[in-house]
Amino acid sequence: MSSPEPGIENVEKLATFTLDDASRAELVRTASELTFVFHNAAGWPTAVVMSFLEHEGTFYVTATSQRTHIRSLSADPRVSIVISNAGTELLGRQMLSLRCVAIVHTDRQTIEWFLPLFTRKLGGKSEAFAGLLDSENRVVVELRPVGVTASHDSRRMPGDGRGDLSSGPKRNVRAVVPPPT
Repeated sequence: MSSPEPGIENVEKLATFTLDDASRAELVRTASELTFVFHNAAGWPTAVVMSFLEHEGTFYVTATSQRTHIRSLSADPRVSIVISNAGTELLGRQMLSLRCVAIVHTDRQTIEWFLPLFTRKLGGKSEAFAGLLDSENRVVVELRPVGVTASHDSRRMPGDGRGDLSSGPKRNVRAVVPPPT
């Protein structure tokens, strides 16, 4: 008896449907948000969604020093980040999860280097947006990847992992349902 084929008969064993290096790079280049996972003071895993900048294999995010996720880094700099293709034009369902060590930068040199690149990536009017972000308690958090937790690429699965073998991959589109009247 043969085992069921993933993507055709089930979606149980997905270990072989990972992002290759080129797809990882495209996802990181295209996406603008990541989920930042940290431990709060009570030890609970907690997460926030943040805009990010990737530069030479390192990820950068920003916030003010009073935010819970920033304060938590002094107790434990180990975090995870998750990047997906939700909200992008990339096909299929793509996801990359990384374990990182976080380094909080408070110096003006790092903030002045970061803000123009960050605001350009996000497509805002760079000077006006950077001015809003350049506040008294602004920090830049450097996220140095130390390992890949998981990645997924549904485009590598038969029927894009949805069981529809009659067509190719689908765009990552969410239905908009109008509110009840």
